[in-house]
Amino acid sequence: MLITSLKEVLSLAKNQKQCIAVASAEDKDVLVSLSEAERHGMATFLLFGNALKIKEVMEENNLTFRHAEIIHVQSPEEAAYEAAKAVSENRAQMIMKGLLDTKVLLKAVLHKDLGLRGPGLLSHVMVYEVKNYPKLLLLTDGGMVMKPSLKDKEAIIDNAYTLGKILGLAPMKVAALSAVEKVNPHLESSTDAAALKETYKGHPGILVEGPLSFDIAISKASAEHKGVTGDVVGDADVLLVPTLEAGNFLGKSFTYMADADSAGVILGAKCPVILTSRSDSSEAKLNSIALAVLMTITEGEK
Repeated sequence: MLITSLKEVLSLAKNQKQCIAVASAEDKDVLVSLSEAERHGMATFLLFGNALKIKEVMEENNLTFRHAEIIHVQSPEEAAYEAAKAVSENRAQMIMKGLLDTKVLLKAVLHKDLGLRGPGLLSHVMVYEVKNYPKLLLLTDGGMVMKPSLKDKEAIIDNAYTLGKILGLAPMKVAALSAVEKVNPHLESSTDAAALKETYKGHPGILVEGPLSFDIAISKASAEHKGVTGDVVGDADVLLVPTLEAGNFLGKSFTYMADADSAGVILGAKCPVILTSRSDSSEAKLNSIALAVLMTITEGEK
């Protein structure tokens, strides 16, 4: 089934009651999004952090939970470790970042004793619903891998494919972005894009084309005007960006200039990691929870 909107993601995640381990849960926006998730029956919660502060935030914002356990810990590091441990022990199905640094959370996720590290790279995928684009648009990686090598980009595509299959993308059309449409030996993004196109040639579920400029990746009219043809041009499912900065700029332009709705998750671990920006709205955080829940229940059905 092809999923074309975040509203569909929310609908599929309702009443699934997956358990989320939240690291450093003493954050207003996180708790508000959790309250909404509980209202939809999506999840139950293990809230790790300063118990007094968590309760204060809940009282200040009139938040109550029927299915949440508050577990007091002494530090963000302990909160991250205990949240990851909860997943490792099958007491929770996914992890969510609260009021702590991303590196602290990921250090716990990658802790060798907990067994949550996957076989490859961790990467971040944002899913955008842009008003004038006919389907969901995945953007990767604008949140984790700063300057990915060619091998890293292969891992990023493979991670995105995990989500692409769940969203019903068959094949998943990947636009390897650059500033040009022809290979320039002095522009690494273009040479990498051409190499990735060859690597995935014949793949049954992934179609990669590149190098492609952003306008050609998402606009058939632009592609026709420039005389560029292909199965991905103007119809990309995934925008593979050359650097973290490019993904960060492009994603925020979708949010602030195009008023796009969004959801984000870290892939590559043995469970979804819900990683949202401090500036994300409660709605975006709820979308991210729903996306992680959908991933968990879909993986569980296999």
